[in-house]
Amino acid sequence: MTDPAPFWKTKTLSQMTREEWESLCDGCGRCCLHKLRFEDTGDLAYTNVACRLLNLTTTQCSDYANRRSKVPNCVNLTPETLAEIDWLPPSCAYRRLEEGKDLAWWHPLVSGDPGTVHTSGVSVSGRAVDERRAGPLEHHIVDWPGKLPKAKQPATQKSPRRPRLAVLKALQKETPE
Repeated sequence: MTDPAPFWKTKTLSQMTREEWESLCDGCGRCCLHKLRFEDTGDLAYTNVACRLLNLTTTQCSDYANRRSKVPNCVNLTPETLAEIDWLPPSCAYRRLEEGKDLAWWHPLVSGDPGTVHTSGVSVSGRAVDERRAGPLEHHIVDWPGKLPKAKQPATQKSPRRPRLAVLKALQKETPE
């Protein structure tokens, strides 16, 4: 008997449950970095300055449930708002799936390990600066958040592990037929 295909290969983003949608975030923290939009050209510049709620070690939001009340311009990413956002990094699972690509090997749903986003070098851990200590954002313009990471897949993981079946089965049980 073959295992069913993972939900991200069988559903569109708008068909996913809230739990499935939330599990697509690999926790890299790149979307939590401040961006600058130049008024004269409309060009976008990424910075290495992180939102004050981002834990710079774990790259998790320290108050995810209340983030929008504490940071009013924090984006509530949905399938509908995804089409309007032009600044998600090319490594972002939401962007990758929207563009018809698969999840990357470091994604926890593929690797089975939430740590691969860090060990692969994809996350902002060790590269971001807290906004309370940064000073002017213009002094922190960098290009790496807007580029596909050159993550090195460890030799022991040349072929991605199967997604954690317990997680996938739990998500599939929540999805009505």
